[in-house]
Amino acid sequence: MSAHRLLTAFALMAVSFAAHSAVELSVSGIGTYSSEVGSATTIDFNDYSCGSALSCTGNGQIVTGNLSGRYASPYGIDGAYLSVPRDNGSGSVSIGLDGAYNYYGLYWGSIDDYNSIDFYLDGAWVGGFGGSDLAPLTADGGQGSWSSNRFINFMFTGGDLFDMVMLTSDGYAFESDNHAYAKVPEPPVFVLLAVGLAGLIVTRRHLSNS
Repeated sequence: MSAHRLLTAFALMAVSFAAHSAVELSVSGIGTYSSEVGSATTIDFNDYSCGSALSCTGNGQIVTGNLSGRYASPYGIDGAYLSVPRDNGSGSVSIGLDGAYNYYGLYWGSIDDYNSIDFYLDGAWVGGFGGSDLAPLTADGGQGSWSSNRFINFMFTGGDLFDMVMLTSDGYAFESDNHAYAKVPEPPVFVLLAVGLAGLIVTRRHLSNS
């Protein structure tokens, strides 16, 4: 295949990629505890509340430190954080936002395959990930390693938005901190293509209209 035809094929692939609704997941570098999106609003739980969130309800609690068999601080976090569930061994917390956004990030501690995050708009599910989807990270519940504790970014493309985030765990526990949300411009098609080819973004077409 000639260079021209190859570039044309890549361009067509990029258009197809951008035209479909998707959630792009990216893993921030080691040592990153909060969002690197400058316009993002952050909920750090340090005042033992969900801060700027419009609502924050469900089976969870804001805690510090460790309680054996129930919760453990995300790696490197000394302050307060959110733990789901609070009791009953399984549960969810819903965080309602004051508008519709296309970016969400959080520091996800001791990732387990029974942890999950889901996004909703006007009550309708628009995407979600489980702990085992967070490649190249390992969903083994490790409490002292960067391989299972990292800041995760979710970017919606194709014009999709969300206004509520639900954190669910079927066991003790889903620990997280420094939740961040923003409405940011979608990157140009050629940037999406370049990053995708570099293998830095994992795209999960978990949306109902994909």
